[in-house]
Amino acid sequence: MLRPGDTLVVKSLDRLSRNKADIKAELQFFKENGIRLKVIDLPTTMLELPEGQEWVFEMVNNILIEVLGTIAEQERKTIRRRQREGIDAAKAKGKSLGRPAAARPENWDEVLAHWRSGEITAREAMRQLKVRKTVFYKLLKESYGD
Repeated sequence: MLRPGDTLVVKSLDRLSRNKADIKAELQFFKENGIRLKVIDLPTTMLELPEGQEWVFEMVNNILIEVLGTIAEQERKTIRRRQREGIDAAKAKGKSLGRPAAARPENWDEVLAHWRSGEITAREAMRQLKVRKTVFYKLLKESYGD
């Protein structure tokens, strides 16, 4: 937990966020709480300031942070756009994305009947079906809407 007088060192401004508004909010929080932020990729934040000269560096840092925050936000938008284009292109080629659908085991109906009647526990049903808990409940929901 950061306290007044602490210094937070980050490699790059976009490690705080890729959203300019979020970066500004974080910086405002640090300023209001007396926390110094040093950004390794932003050399002006790494300097020790002479008494009375803080305002010059703060002005320069605010300008740089505004520019770098905008760049970080734009990079994030570009990444998301390219990702969407890639997904759309793959779908257009008929590729299925994501995890393969779980198939119901051959003994599903039989084991499920024993489980529903209370003869066996859910854990035992999973063991007999050779499926994990998440797959069991997903298949159950798909089959019966439970």
